[in-house]
Amino acid sequence: MNQYDRRADAVRRLLDGGTPPSAPPELYEEAVRRGSRMLRRRNALRRLLWLLLLAAAIAFVVWASVEQPWVEPPSETTPPLTRW
Repeated sequence: MNQYDRRADAVRRLLDGGTPPSAPPELYEEAVRRGSRMLRRRNALRRLLWLLLLAAAIAFVVWASVEQPWVEPPSETTPPLTRW
């Protein structure tokens, strides 16, 4: 019997046992504490990313209004004279 078969037999015994194994009572409080910390971090990161996106959009609007990249730059040379 190889290791895979032993693991499969152990899983089958756990699942066929009828009553699930009991969890320690402090496990619930620890899971709630870690989950709430994870949610706070995720919300803080989301707010930070939205703030960075907003700052980038404002910077782009300010740059575009100052530089006006859609306007054709003035010509550096004069057009040739063809008629007198």
